[in-house]
Amino acid sequence: MKTHENIIEKQDIQIGSNKSFGIVFAVVFFVIALWPLMEEGTFRVWALVTGIFLFFISFIYPSIYKPFNYIWFKFGLLLGKIVTPIVMGFLYFFTITPTALIMRTLKKRPLDLEFDDSLDSYWKYRDPPGPSSESMKNQF
Repeated sequence: MKTHENIIEKQDIQIGSNKSFGIVFAVVFFVIALWPLMEEGTFRVWALVTGIFLFFISFIYPSIYKPFNYIWFKFGLLLGKIVTPIVMGFLYFFTITPTALIMRTLKKRPLDLEFDDSLDSYWKYRDPPGPSSESMKNQF
């Protein structure tokens, strides 16, 4: 089956660094620790300590995150293969399909695709005419 993109071959996707992986999870734990302060609660000490620990380990010994980073990377790839078709399906069936049904109901045809023997050309002339072709020299 020929398509415009090759979905069979593996794409060369680079895994992120172990240091950035540790920093991201440290930030996640900082957010978990400080989130209750938004509603006048107390911060979570366990999450703050975990975030500080993860942050410092990210700089001191980042290779400890290698197996976790790899698992997280593979999980992201799997999640992308599952979620992307679902999101695209929702977009298609809840935006494009209703738009097509509404346009068919209203008998709107934005593209005149029917063949007409009586026409010399399918060119549409503007009335009043648009700007002159000399005004389009430096468009960008």
